[in-house]
Amino acid sequence: MVVSVADPARAEEAALIREVARGSEEAFRRMYREHTPALFRLALRMTGGSESAAEDVLQEGWWRAVRGLESFEARSSLRTWLSSIVVRCAWERIRWEQRDGERLPEELPPSPDSQDVASKLDLERAFEAMPPGYRTVLMLHDVEGYRHEEIAGLLGIESGTSKSQLSRARKWMRRALGHDYAVE
Repeated sequence: MVVSVADPARAEEAALIREVARGSEEAFRRMYREHTPALFRLALRMTGGSESAAEDVLQEGWWRAVRGLESFEARSSLRTWLSSIVVRCAWERIRWEQRDGERLPEELPPSPDSQDVASKLDLERAFEAMPPGYRTVLMLHDVEGYRHEEIAGLLGIESGTSKSQLSRARKWMRRALGHDYAVE
């Protein structure tokens, strides 16, 4: 584990990581409490709003993170590293579900009440029905605030692919909601 201590926040993070790597349960509890809410939101969005799936993804993510903590090189923040693990776990789950025959919808049926198209419920429904690749990039970029280069690193794709997926996701969302979701 290679961690720079020039930044006080990074030095504190490095000390916490060392404590967890040494087996400190209290240190792990602090790390877990600090990062789990954001990681759960990420997993929830990645799994299309399924709380049980998000909990499974989060649990698998923490298990992998603790096992791989010694390999953490601090090229990014701990949160970014943990997020990348959760994203990979979610993608594996999505692939597994698709392999087991669950079909993810390509198109969202039009809303029966066109006046209620922009409601939160419709937005959530559209987001959950969005193809997983689109949903992932849209969520990471527009919701979580990652840059395309960071998304590329998290997902193991090219930044151009991230840009393309984001463009397609926004078009999909505009079509699903019947109005502009985001300016390209």
